[in-house]
Amino acid sequence: MSLIQKEVGDFSVQAFQDKAIKTVTKADILGKWSLFFFYPADFTFVCPTELEDLADKYDDFKAIGCEIYSVSCDTHFVHKAWHDVSKTIRKIRYPMLADPTGALARDFGVMIEANGLADRGDFIINPQGKIVAYEVVADNVGRNADEIFRRVQASQFVAEHGDQVCPAKWKPGAETLKPSLDLVGIL
Repeated sequence: MSLIQKEVGDFSVQAFQDKAIKTVTKADILGKWSLFFFYPADFTFVCPTELEDLADKYDDFKAIGCEIYSVSCDTHFVHKAWHDVSKTIRKIRYPMLADPTGALARDFGVMIEANGLADRGDFIINPQGKIVAYEVVADNVGRNADEIFRRVQASQFVAEHGDQVCPAKWKPGAETLKPSLDLVGIL
């Protein structure tokens, strides 16, 4: 079942950001673009490489009006502990959401019930709180922040220009396509 256009359910979770614990709710994501970036667990191997990649690109995401929310089934205390001991994780300025009950992971369809961890999934959420793009990959394959950033830009472009679509490898300023529903002569 596709999650495209699924509205994110109501939520209220603790997050670690800027050396502090704060609450993040659905109301915080409405009215702007968001990236929910699920990963299995803190203190693992592939996860810090992905989170660092996003941290390095955070200013670019902010510049296009998109907030990043990393999410694991760890608590906010575990996020803080990881931040305190890891030079890599100290680079993170975006909110690290705690989902110890797995409620967010279940809402986004990435909860692995057998082990209480989330699959590796990234979800682009529009300002109305709906999923417009997502990708879920195997636990042992890291994701690329540049490609996710490009997908956010393309999602924003088509939201603004409803009569156009973005071809493969599209980047801002490149040509787009205008689909035609005129199928006469094709069939």
